[in-house]
Amino acid sequence: MTSDKFKILLASNGTVVVLLVLVTTLTFLSPRFLQPSNLETVVLSMAEIGIIAIPMTFLVMSGSVDLSVGSIASLAAVSGGIVSSTTGNLLLGTLVALAVGVIAGVINGMLVEMAGLNPLVVTLGTLSVWGGLALLIAEGRSITDLPSATKTISSFQLFGVISTPMLVLIAVFSVGWWILNRKPFGRAVLATGGNARAAFLMGINVKWVRIRLFVFTGIAASVAGTLMSWKLQAASPSLGNGLEFSVLTVVLLGGIAFEGGQGRLSGVLAGVLFVGALRNGLVILGVSQFVQTIMVGLTLIAAVSFDKSIQRVLKSAWVNVAKQEDDPSTTPPPGNATATATERTSA
Repeated sequence: MTSDKFKILLASNGTVVVLLVLVTTLTFLSPRFLQPSNLETVVLSMAEIGIIAIPMTFLVMSGSVDLSVGSIASLAAVSGGIVSSTTGNLLLGTLVALAVGVIAGVINGMLVEMAGLNPLVVTLGTLSVWGGLALLIAEGRSITDLPSATKTISSFQLFGVISTPMLVLIAVFSVGWWILNRKPFGRAVLATGGNARAAFLMGINVKWVRIRLFVFTGIAASVAGTLMSWKLQAASPSLGNGLEFSVLTVVLLGGIAFEGGQGRLSGVLAGVLFVGALRNGLVILGVSQFVQTIMVGLTLIAAVSFDKSIQRVLKSAWVNVAKQEDDPSTTPPPGNATATATERTSA
């Protein structure tokens, strides 16, 4: 393997490498970190963020973004909580919460794609709108009289280990991986983010692709907010505050280019585990909540810098590899099939 190909391999899996370094460091500082119960806590604490991060990854890969997911989660949780506590019907409340996610996603998508507005500006605006609506309909209070079934569902564990939020995360990740790697829609997303004009000329309805992604992200946010309210046994209008920044952090840490057009879900999953491990490690080490908030913010800045550095390394390495493959001096004489096969194997 040449040095450039090694750089490509390392850069493409940079988040995994950083995660392993963090885990090794935290294990050295505190042996408690690797205890099975603590590792379960790490995953459980990040499950809802991961659920939103998967469709957000698709949205960023398409060249857009949604910063209102935290407020959508709050509005969905409050709306569903009010309906389910008033009627006693948990299914109806859950459907209302999902409907909130769909409506919010459609509105965000239409404003961005049909009105031609900047997604950062639009979703920063709707961040306040959805959050204000959550406070308005809940009258500034938490909904605590949720049906008893919510506690049963939230405390369920498959095989005594995999909780409900973790099951949902696994399902969302599996479906997302299947769509990205096996379905035409996944290729349409990458094409849209890579070059929207070229994708349009290929027959891809770029606007419709992104609108659907806004809807999927809204649904994921409503699911995450609902699961959080069930776990806490309270639907608070401030439940999703700051959630959007955590989601964006893990997406960028996962190696998803902010310009769109490329990325892998495995990197995003590693980003989810990295942030979860960092937060958990800081708690174990006795770091205050205020410092933890600062660290997460610094991680977001580092994630953006990390993304830029990775893109530069990949671009340079790919150019060098292409030059080497095109260089006649590195090509074996015609007819020497054995030498060609040997060189490809060794590379």
